[in-house]
Amino acid sequence: MLIQGLLVTSLVLSGAPAAGAKARVDCAKVTCLALTFDDGPGPRTGALLDVLKRERVHATFFLMGKHVEQLPKVVRRTMAEGHAIGNHTYSHPSLPTLLDQEIIDEIRLTQDAIQEVTGRRPRMFRPPYGNTDDRVLRLAGSQDLSQVLWTGTTLDWKLRDPARIKAAVLRLAKPNGVILMHDTVPQTVQAMPEILKELKKRGYHLVTVPTLLGGRTPDAGVSFP
Repeated sequence: MLIQGLLVTSLVLSGAPAAGAKARVDCAKVTCLALTFDDGPGPRTGALLDVLKRERVHATFFLMGKHVEQLPKVVRRTMAEGHAIGNHTYSHPSLPTLLDQEIIDEIRLTQDAIQEVTGRRPRMFRPPYGNTDDRVLRLAGSQDLSQVLWTGTTLDWKLRDPARIKAAVLRLAKPNGVILMHDTVPQTVQAMPEILKELKKRGYHLVTVPTLLGGRTPDAGVSFP
């Protein structure tokens, strides 16, 4: 069982399909959309995972290192259920305001925390607030990380209303899009069943960022999209 668990963990981070797994969605042939969640894990992440599991949807979670340390079981469950995991720094600072070593420390502490829980180091990174520049991208690349931003943000942390969050997602949805939400916002989790229902009705296949990219992550030091 240990070997099997390590294999699943490796495949989720690398984007490779597991033996016997459901056939990979080919986003070159169907309409795909990646839902991403920042700042977790948090108190409502488990409820969100319940919804995603029930609807057979996979998403991408960008985790904060200090929260990983607080909720390791949720992180392990996130990976075990086929979701992709990325680095969202340890304490959520605006990285361009920091010194080089401070940026590296924020990234490495989170890499270490996730590896301690899952046995693997993420290959995707998302800067807090989307605040980034060439220096931040270069330093992330030095840690073997690609930078993943988004095509649309719901501003769910500001809306705090399920109906408005749902409307924002539907407005932002587009083929091969990457939508930013937060699993730490209770109203986002509350809205998710209706969001998934409507997106599927519109023909979207809801996938992880690696699946959106054909089963791989962007190269280290490269920003997507």
